[in-house]
Amino acid sequence: MSKPIAGEGRGAAGLSVVVPCYDEGAVLLELYRRLSAACRAVAGERYELVLVNDGSQDRTWERILDLARADSAVVGVDLSRHHGHQRALSAGLSLCRGERILIIDADLQDPPELLPHMMKLMDEGADVVYGQRLSRSGESWFKRLTARAFHRLFDWLADVEIPPDTGDFRLLSRRALEVLLRMPEQHRFVRGMVSWIGFRQLPIRYDRAERYGGRTKYPLARMLGFALDAITSFSIRPLRLATGCGALLGLAALATLGWVVFASLTTGSLPVRAGLLTAMLVLGSAQMLALGLLGEYLGRLFLEAKGRPLFVIREIVRAPEPPGDAAPHPCGALSKRRE
Repeated sequence: MSKPIAGEGRGAAGLSVVVPCYDEGAVLLELYRRLSAACRAVAGERYELVLVNDGSQDRTWERILDLARADSAVVGVDLSRHHGHQRALSAGLSLCRGERILIIDADLQDPPELLPHMMKLMDEGADVVYGQRLSRSGESWFKRLTARAFHRLFDWLADVEIPPDTGDFRLLSRRALEVLLRMPEQHRFVRGMVSWIGFRQLPIRYDRAERYGGRTKYPLARMLGFALDAITSFSIRPLRLATGCGALLGLAALATLGWVVFASLTTGSLPVRAGLLTAMLVLGSAQMLALGLLGEYLGRLFLEAKGRPLFVIREIVRAPEPPGDAAPHPCGALSKRRE
């Protein structure tokens, strides 16, 4: 078991757990039970569970309210609409008050029972302890294959290294979190941002379980969008690849031209239309590819230049705080508060 958390921290919590929740009403009670037990094992009563409702369509927010009324350690955060997993996570991180912060998904695929071991590694000097999966139970071969392909592609393209087979399940120190909160980019890829921070980061390996209930919130289209956000947020190499592809396709166009000349000399006929059509298709594809990549980066610059808040919080439900102890919201807008 980890030794008690040292330091005064911000507010009464020594440990914060941040959980983004989107249509997770079926798992919340079990999540609360297992998280509470794990937190009491390492922090006594000095912990908080920050449950962020990301515009759920089921009874997730009602169940979070019930838990907050029954247990003062529960902090309920209701976003004004569905902002997406990474922004919901950022909202919870901006509000938590602990000296150490555990990030975990609500589906219980990542076991809260690893918390004592993660705390022990942090006691030994780590600023980030991240979960690294040895196996992924309950996931299809296609999901495992695409996840592995994404990590390999990201490692090849990106300027920051992310350990393979990792997600957002990790324990952060307060100083690592403070750096993370100063990174306000609109397209969030939190695990990449945490890796970029640096400090001492250590793995804890585990076998990932099946979802306790509900269904996955990452269909193929959303996974592809997430991968695109991740790569373009941490690398300009795709732009260089576009230049390389343009050069290769230019060579292909020259080869096509050579074929047209050769055919005209050997057969006595000039297949002009076929040659021109092939050259136009090759060059047009190269141009569209380059323009598409430029558009992705310019679109992100456009969104960043607007300076909009990452999220809007409709309501916060938590136990009353001591005077002057409220934490700022560096990346979001606050609409209503209930205590």
